[in-house]
Amino acid sequence: MANGQWYPPEWPDRIRALAEGSLKPVVPKRAATVMLLRDADAGPAVHMLRRRTSMAFAGGAYAYPGGGVDPRDEHQIRWAGPTRAWWAHRLGVDEGAAQAIVCAAVRETYEEAGVLLAGPTPDSVVRDTTGDDWEADRAALVARDVSFAEFLDRRGLVLRSDLLGAWTRWITPEFEPRRYDTWFFVAALPEGQRTRNASTEADRTVWIRPTDAAASYDKGELLMMPPTIATLRQLTPYDSAAQALAAAPDRDLTPVLAQARLVDGEIVLSWPGHDEFTKHIPTGGAPA
Repeated sequence: MANGQWYPPEWPDRIRALAEGSLKPVVPKRAATVMLLRDADAGPAVHMLRRRTSMAFAGGAYAYPGGGVDPRDEHQIRWAGPTRAWWAHRLGVDEGAAQAIVCAAVRETYEEAGVLLAGPTPDSVVRDTTGDDWEADRAALVARDVSFAEFLDRRGLVLRSDLLGAWTRWITPEFEPRRYDTWFFVAALPEGQRTRNASTEADRTVWIRPTDAAASYDKGELLMMPPTIATLRQLTPYDSAAQALAAAPDRDLTPVLAQARLVDGEIVLSWPGHDEFTKHIPTGGAPA
């Protein structure tokens, strides 16, 4: 492959079925993912995980911690930072959905990276999330034995929504059998905390500069989905995590949704505003 763009072999058949009307799109599930940043001498690095090759969706691809919204993420929760109404306006949803999306971003980062954007007060953050008691709580969250609201309440913690910056929004193409409406956030690694591979879905984690990750993608060394490499390229201008967070409020959150159309006997797959991902698929052949 010329680069590391993730492209499943079943896509052409599914795209043709969608164009012919024999494939009905599934409704995307709401999800959130977090680009966790930390400063280094050569500029900020981002935390990424590699999905196990055995995974049905994007196996072997590099991504960020994240996952789907738990219905209980809308339950009453200890909250600090911008109001739910502010987040609803920013994310383009109602207040309940806004809380659930922000909650999912914080919860999934803790579940998959062991990093918790919460503190005992509205202006503090926990400094250490290691130890058997923390691991037991994290495992209970992953198993859905407790809700995130219950977890925070037990520990007397407040979710710090002000530590997140909404960055972009991507929706899985209509021809995919598993679809997500995903909000991407940026956040800085809290002082005193450290990441670890806490996800059963990942076999490796790395801290890597966005420019280095993008270069490895361009060489075909790192496999990524379009939203991942697109957001990495968007992070390259910033010299610190604080700069990226400061830029987040001005980011356009118009959803990016791939389009598949028939043009002169071939299928053209494109992502609006992201020409580098365009694929031309002959009606009986492989993508070019």
